[in-house]
Amino acid sequence: MKQPAKYIYILLVIMVVFPIDLLGSGISVAPWFALFLGIVFALFFECPYPKFNKKTSKYLLQASVVGLGFGMNLTESLKSGSEGMLFTVVSVVGVMVIGVLAGYWLHINRKTSYLISSGTAICGGSAIAAVGPVLKADDHEMAVSLGVVFVLNAIALFIFPPIGAYFDMSAAQFGTWAAIAIHDTSSVVGAGDAYSGMLAAQGVENAGDALKLATLIKLTRALWIIPLALVTMLIFRDKKSKISIPWFIFLFILAMVINTYLPLPAWLTSTLVYLAKKGLVLTLFMIGAGLSVKMVKAVGVKPFVLAIMLWIIIGVSSFFVVMNTIA
Repeated sequence: MKQPAKYIYILLVIMVVFPIDLLGSGISVAPWFALFLGIVFALFFECPYPKFNKKTSKYLLQASVVGLGFGMNLTESLKSGSEGMLFTVVSVVGVMVIGVLAGYWLHINRKTSYLISSGTAICGGSAIAAVGPVLKADDHEMAVSLGVVFVLNAIALFIFPPIGAYFDMSAAQFGTWAAIAIHDTSSVVGAGDAYSGMLAAQGVENAGDALKLATLIKLTRALWIIPLALVTMLIFRDKKSKISIPWFIFLFILAMVINTYLPLPAWLTSTLVYLAKKGLVLTLFMIGAGLSVKMVKAVGVKPFVLAIMLWIIIGVSSFFVVMNTIA
């Protein structure tokens, strides 16, 4: 089955990046559909290039996020995103405390519950990957935590835009909510892009704010990786562990600064943003293709219970805060 899997994998990558448009209507593959294709592939085949798939999706996501920065104005974004900053601080601390206590109550391995809480509180797989070495988590603890987060991320990308549409959320409301309530940066950006597209199709002004705010607030939230890693080092008493700093976030900010204060030609910035969105779609396909039934089964019930409980807490609480404080 390896040989057919290789051909199908390559074919799907080509279809995701360069979708065949027989009607000439300029159709493109939506982020959620790219993830769906990846998951379907993973259900029937084992990923033929696991190392390439994992490494490429990681760096392609980072490059795509930086590219999106060239479509954002720093001063406008900071002004729009400031309303979500306070709740970001409260939610990060709250989720970590509740997650650790709930993990103890559910009799889940201490490190596993800490990793799941970190991923839910900050930025999913990135936070887990950064905190794991500091925590000295073993392969099983890392796999369980990442497995839970990746499955819930896939679900989030499908359900969040319809929920936003059902409650008639504005672009600012949805962008803030998605950034706080969805784990991974990839799914946050994908959901923001999908909702911006839905609003744009309705002729809503400033529809793109859903994507812009989702990206900005999520990356601001991701900076919490650094203090969390330091606190983790103190709690688990290990001063020798290295902290993985998400440098691409600073490149994203630099891209925003350049786009705001330098007279870049419109064709250049639009091209960079276009390529960034294409990169995001391919990233989501690769994330989906990297999942496996074996990985999901290895997670177990209790970690899923903890992750879903934390997700409901952060999702529901942030929804009510956003709907009552942001227009």
